[in-house]
Amino acid sequence: MSDVSLTQQEIARYSRHLIMPEVGVEGQRKLKAASVLLIGAGGLGSPLGLYLAAAGVGRIGLVDFDVVDFSNLQRQVLHGTPDVGRSKLQSAKDRLGAINPEVKLDLYETRLTSANALELFKPYDIIIDGTDNFPTRYLVNDACVLLKKPNVYGSIFRFDGQASVFAPPAGPCYRCLYPEPPPPGEVPSCAEGGVLGILPGLIGCIQATEAVKLILGKGSPLIGRLLLYDALQMSFQEFKIRRNPRCPMCGEQPTIKALIDYEHFCGIRGQEAPVAPQGKGVGGEGSDADITVEELHQRLERGDKPFILDVRNPEECQICKLAGSVLVPLPQIAQRYGELDKSKEMIVHCKSGMRSARAIQFLKQQGFTKLKNLKGGIMAWADRIDRSMPKY
Repeated sequence: MSDVSLTQQEIARYSRHLIMPEVGVEGQRKLKAASVLLIGAGGLGSPLGLYLAAAGVGRIGLVDFDVVDFSNLQRQVLHGTPDVGRSKLQSAKDRLGAINPEVKLDLYETRLTSANALELFKPYDIIIDGTDNFPTRYLVNDACVLLKKPNVYGSIFRFDGQASVFAPPAGPCYRCLYPEPPPPGEVPSCAEGGVLGILPGLIGCIQATEAVKLILGKGSPLIGRLLLYDALQMSFQEFKIRRNPRCPMCGEQPTIKALIDYEHFCGIRGQEAPVAPQGKGVGGEGSDADITVEELHQRLERGDKPFILDVRNPEECQICKLAGSVLVPLPQIAQRYGELDKSKEMIVHCKSGMRSARAIQFLKQQGFTKLKNLKGGIMAWADRIDRSMPKY
């Protein structure tokens, strides 16, 4: 820190910080000397990157392997319409560099895995979790505990968000709050259930605030506290989280001493990947339980009339639908499967193939045998059969 100084231009840039007694020149030098790694350059990563760069955090790393899609623009404010199709990291680099060219940006265009997490995390003071899936959340947590680095956590869904700071031994870790992941499919993703576009802006700003407080050593961080936000009611609630002395990761006698297979831990090994254009159905690649959009199209062109079951939500059906399909949303399958004819062949579809796979698993348990999963769902149909169909 002693060799970190502020240039005349930086003094002008950060002047509103410098006149605050809680920050001042010394605090701004701490921000310049600090390093933060953002996992994800999407909904949460956007406000995080924008505000941490503007605040003068000296080194920011970004981990992401996705490209900008039109569906991202409703909430991922790092990216604009001209960036559609570009690497999110390249788009983020341009935007953050324009906000503050003084910040050093490290780009890691890779999927975060058990093989690379520790190496990626080591050079950084603080890790910020902006991800949207359980395997990566547990991976981020465990790597942070092993490396003794604070994990600034946030999550969003529909109108609800939550935030905390996991920093053993000062407080609990993510596993103290959620010892086990939910069963696969029980908690829908934002791609399935949607998210208010403004919500990640608010939760991401809370995460950015917590990171700056940790760097400055000021205020009371969200260690041992879970902040819940309800946008519909415009209300905040706070719950205390206690460190679990029997936690397998941060407890008194930890049993997890290395990173594990997190997809297996979360029960999704062998199931369809979250992004499904090239995904696998319930039976795997080329399984008899799958049907491609091309195969279905050929059958319809020949005059076949298979029963097509749509298990998406009604709001999705209003955007686009396959002609002749019957809508029974996945949450209603358990109550309404009696409406379906077991003797008929049934082709089940959703947006990408994940919910339809879960529907098929349930229907098989009820004695249905003539089931096929439409690989890639209606988005594959829009990509490869009907380009005029709206995508969402």
